[in-house]
Amino acid sequence: MDLLLILTYTAICVAIFKIFRIPLNKWSVPTAALGGIVLIGALIFLMNYNHPYSEVSRMYFVSTPVIPVVSGRVTEVPVQGNQALKKGDVLFRLDPIPFENKLKSLKAQMVSAKADQFRASELVKRNVGNRRDLDITTARVDDLQGQINIAQYELDNTTVRAPSDGFVTHVSLRPGMYAARLPLRPSMVFVPAESHYFVAWMRQNSQLRLTVGDEAEVAFDGIPGEVFSGKVKTVVGVIAEGQVQPSGNLVGFTGSPPPGRVPVQIEIDDPDFEKYRAQVPGGAYGQAALYSQHFHHVAVMRKILLRMAAWMNYIFPFH
Repeated sequence: MDLLLILTYTAICVAIFKIFRIPLNKWSVPTAALGGIVLIGALIFLMNYNHPYSEVSRMYFVSTPVIPVVSGRVTEVPVQGNQALKKGDVLFRLDPIPFENKLKSLKAQMVSAKADQFRASELVKRNVGNRRDLDITTARVDDLQGQINIAQYELDNTTVRAPSDGFVTHVSLRPGMYAARLPLRPSMVFVPAESHYFVAWMRQNSQLRLTVGDEAEVAFDGIPGEVFSGKVKTVVGVIAEGQVQPSGNLVGFTGSPPPGRVPVQIEIDDPDFEKYRAQVPGGAYGQAALYSQHFHHVAVMRKILLRMAAWMNYIFPFH
């Protein structure tokens, strides 16, 4: 944006020199250059200080790794990628036979255990039995009931269902594959049907003028020429570069880490944004400008520069 401001000033100077036929000499050119340095420097300082800008902004979304409760051979994958799903819709099924057999075996053992418990109870009632035998048989029945409950739970979870409304993407699971309950290797990625979060990554000195509720504007790379209004919803109080997790090691100096940027969540409330929502997938990249109540008249310049940057998105670089 600073480059756009310099180019704009240069174009104005060229136009003034041409229109008023100002001669190019050792006085006029340095005066224009020095005036540009002072004027642009002051404007950039006031604009950056009071109306911060981020060229690094993105639309974020939450994804849920689909990990089966039990491991097994996949028998059916009825879901399709990017298909709208309701909570409870089937994502895939595992072979239930091993779990059914385990449940049948436990239920058969339960029949025998309950028979032993009944006999021990009758003997105790007649004062010819041992109370300890009754306690042992009762404990075995309770233990088997717990195992049956777990086996039934595992059998029920051979059918993996959608945890909420949403969709799955990149469905590469196929019947015959083995799905394991390993947290590092999910079988699918589920995207809940919820609003996305637009976050602008602001420089740390921008916090001098970051206030919840301030006016904001957003321009997406995928929607050239359009700028959408919004407001600052949240200024996150921590950044990832400074986080510390429990471990057996002390925190030490390991060089010059990047300073990191402050994540600022922007709520886009522009009614015109709805017709472009389909063009803004999760992860869409953009730019954002925040407007404080200080030196509000300077915000006009920031708005103009943001719109110029939005129009520049029509230019596709060659890679």
